Amino acid sequence: MSEPPLLVLTGPTASGKSGWALELAFRFREKGLQPEILSADSAQVYRGMDVGTDKLLPAERQGIPHHLIDLVEPDQDFSAAQWAAAAREALARLAREHQPAILVGGTGFYLRALLRGLFPGPAADHALRARLEKEALLKGVPALHDRLREVDPISANRIHPNDLVRIVRALEVFELTGEPLSRHFERQPRTSLAGFRVFRLGLEVPRPELYRRINQRVEIMLAKGLVEEVKGLRAKGYGPELKSQKIIGYRQVHGYLDGQHDLGRTKELIQRDSRHYARRQLTWMRGEPELRWLNPDSDPESLWSLIRQFF
Repeated sequence: MSEPPLLVLTGPTASGKSGWALELAFRFREKGLQPEILSADSAQVYRGMDVGTDKLLPAERQGIPHHLIDLVEPDQDFSAAQWAAAAREALARLAREHQPAILVGGTGFYLRALLRGLFPGPAADHALRARLEKEALLKGVPALHDRLREVDPISANRIHPNDLVRIVRALEVFELTGEPLSRHFERQPRTSLAGFRVFRLGLEVPRPELYRRINQRVEIMLAKGLVEEVKGLRAKGYGPELKSQKIIGYRQVHGYLDGQHDLGRTKELIQRDSRHYARRQLTWMRGEPELRWLNPDSDPESLWSLIRQFF
C-alpha cells in the first residue's frame, strides 16, 4: 500500500491559508474522503486568544475537523517539540484511517520540527533565555548573531541574522553544554517525518497586495474586539510579561492599555510588526527547495488539478 499523502499549505500572514485549506478540504470531500486540517500556527495553540490570532471559530470551520488549536492556557509553556509530537499523533491516526491530512500554517519552526525533526538537546533554561533576549533588545539581534558566529560558525551560517528564536537556542545550548549546537547535531541527527508522501504548497502574494491585506486584517481585528479580548485576558491574570502576550497584536494592545501609546498608534505598530513578520516568514519559505509557489488568487480548479496528480 502506498504511503498516505500529507498536504502542507504555508504562506506569510494574511496570505489566505485558512480559506484555501477549507477549499481543498471540500474538494477532498467531493471525492468521498474525510480530510482533516492541522494547524501549524504557534499563536493558535492558546485558548482565549481568538481575535488576535485570526483563529477560525467552530462555526467558520464548516464541519471540517481542525486540530492543534486551543491546546494550552496563555500562561502555559508549549514548545515546538510538544506541538510536533501532537501533530505526529494526529497524522498517525489519519494514516490508519486512510484519510488525507492538510497541514496549514506559517510557523516555520513548527513545520521544521515536524517534517525534519528536532535536536533532542537540553531542556530550555528560561532564565538564560530571558537574559539573551534582553541582550538582543539592548544590542540588537545581529549582535547576538555575531556572538554565535564566534562560538559556533557552522550554526551561524545556517541561521538568519534576524532569527532571534534560533539564535537564542543555539547560544543556550552552547552555554548549557559547553559545546556548539552543530557538534550536537553531528552526534544526534534529527529524525525526519517518515511514512507520508509530502506535498508542499506556498502561497505567494505580491508584496504591495500582501501589505494591503495585512493592514486591512489589523483593522478588522480591532473592529472585532481585539482590545476587549486583551482586557479579558488581563482580568484573568494574563499580563504582558507572558510569552503568549508578546505575540504581535497582543503586545501592542498591552502597551496601549498601559498608556504607552494611543489606539491609532497601536494599529500602526501592529501593522508594521505584522509586515516585518511576513518578511521573515518569506525569508524562511524561500529557503525551502521543495516548496511549490502558488498565487492565492489563482483558479481553484487549476490548483486542484495539480494536487490531484500528487494524490
